[in-house]
Amino acid sequence: MITIKKLGFSYGDHVVLKDISMELQEGRIYGLLGENGVGKTTLLTLLAGLKKVEDGNLDVDGKIPYHREPSFLSNVYYLPDEVPAPRRKAIDFAHDHGQYWTNFSIQKFSEIMKVFDNEEDQRMDQMSYGQLKKTFISFALACNTKYLLMDEPTNGLDIPSKAQFRKAVSKYTSDDSTLIISTHQARDLEAIIDPIIILDHRDVLLNASLDEIAQKLYFDYSSDVDPTALYQEMVPGGNIQVSVNKTGAESKVNIEALFNAVLLHKSEIKEMFNK
Repeated sequence: MITIKKLGFSYGDHVVLKDISMELQEGRIYGLLGENGVGKTTLLTLLAGLKKVEDGNLDVDGKIPYHREPSFLSNVYYLPDEVPAPRRKAIDFAHDHGQYWTNFSIQKFSEIMKVFDNEEDQRMDQMSYGQLKKTFISFALACNTKYLLMDEPTNGLDIPSKAQFRKAVSKYTSDDSTLIISTHQARDLEAIIDPIIILDHRDVLLNASLDEIAQKLYFDYSSDVDPTALYQEMVPGGNIQVSVNKTGAESKVNIEALFNAVLLHKSEIKEMFNK
């Protein structure tokens, strides 16, 4: 389990995170959302042990990530948004680097590369941006780590590749693995992320499962405008509206509409989900 208590981090005088607290359970695929600059990437690098916590506490299964103990490092993989392309064949890169993760599977790497229609014998520095991204995603999943941290993994992927990504994550992650996926492309990942975290500079505005969200908020798709809605947006054929679910009615969570509703009503939403 990941436990974060009153976490703080700054770049010089610029405060990025302050008083951030939450718990992340095992066996979930968390969607980490937030406006630009709220510290999503910083949080991932702190979890990976690449930066040192300045204030508060952060532990992963009782270990402090920044201590970078081998037993911790072998159980976590961080995939940044952009990674330099090695001048090597993908399969050679996987063979050489996979040895640093105890449970790495070269067979799984090859299988996932096929899911992505990627050539494992191609040199990585000769790949397109999308092909390179899919190669690193394949490697990340093949590491079989307990904790997998991904920063904007669908950036640079075309529509078929995004579907392949969802398929790969669903098929090649174990039930006890914890994934944290930072994204601005919530629609790309709606089918796989649950729970949803919405981060602010000095707060966790939301950390809830889709079931919890649907119990407390109602997502209405109709042509009738609700004047009491927390958020309303015109879409083809009518409106998408987010309202307080006063009747217990069932609805399908729209993550983009949820995100906008939370930003408009930060205090109200936080109080609603902390009761």
